[in-house]
Amino acid sequence: MARAARKPVEAPEPRREPVQAKFPDLDRLIHEKTRLAIVSALAVNPSVTFNEMKAILKTTDGNVSVHTRKLEEAGYLACKKSFEGRIPRTEYSLTASGRRALEKYLHHMEAVIKATRGE
Repeated sequence: MARAARKPVEAPEPRREPVQAKFPDLDRLIHEKTRLAIVSALAVNPSVTFNEMKAILKTTDGNVSVHTRKLEEAGYLACKKSFEGRIPRTEYSLTASGRRALEKYLHHMEAVIKATRGE
């Protein structure tokens, strides 16, 4: 049998320097997945109760409590406590500051996506 002719070996392309994409600083407070889920839920609902939030997030009382407290301390959400009869009711809503922070975060993430896609 005849041997197939070999293709000449091409020299590898010279290594180029990596592109220095400018990624904006992400809001680390919102970037954490549970807090991002909380802020996102509040962005599409005028208010959400503690139990509704727990169901949306599929998490524990402690997680909801810790993460909402951090967002409240940052001024991103408002917490209103009341009673329905003898049952305590905690209700959360997104503040104007929280909405601006979410918009800024989403804008930053869109910039990262565009840079990654080379747009």
